[in-house]
Amino acid sequence: MRPRAFVALLGLAAAARGQDSRDVRLDERAHQDRDIVYFLQQPETHSFDLYHDYTESKPGVDKYLNVVRKGSSASKPSARVLDTGQPLAAETLRGEEIRRAGLDIGEPVGPESEVVVIRFPAVEKGRSLRLRISETYTDEKSYRLEGDELVFDRSFGRPRNAVVLPSGWYLTACAIPATVTAMPDGRIRLDFVNPRPDEIAVLIKARKRK
Repeated sequence: MRPRAFVALLGLAAAARGQDSRDVRLDERAHQDRDIVYFLQQPETHSFDLYHDYTESKPGVDKYLNVVRKGSSASKPSARVLDTGQPLAAETLRGEEIRRAGLDIGEPVGPESEVVVIRFPAVEKGRSLRLRISETYTDEKSYRLEGDELVFDRSFGRPRNAVVLPSGWYLTACAIPATVTAMPDGRIRLDFVNPRPDEIAVLIKARKRK
């Protein structure tokens, strides 16, 4: 094979890889099938419950890995198939446990690494599963009290995210546009839409009702 032809083939291969990468980005945003709702507990706990819904449609996939952000800790993981209500096995692995399980978490594994593993029946070709993963996070840095003011400061990378303030608190400031509604029980809910392929830096402040 002549050098020019070889270089041309390499160029075509690189272009194909680039196209695959772009297709993944388009597929992720076009489907808009991921939702996360955060339920803030009272701020002195630094904790919030959340559930994460998404649809898995890739044939053969049989697990979901939720890598816990550095500075956060996760507890009480649970999951189920929304299509049927079937409960799923969930476990939290840390550090060396992740290596022994042979899991690729998309980043180097260190002593502080933490991942929640949700296992489910392998997806069959032409079918899909709608999954709900629930956890409690504790993070003193992103959720705290400053004087008498609640502060929730966290980046969101999913297309749709919502935050529910704890009972008895009202919204005073929000750095990112959101749809604000009052739930039937009086709690305030903020819904965010992120159509971009990057993160939005959400900063919420609230005060307690007198």
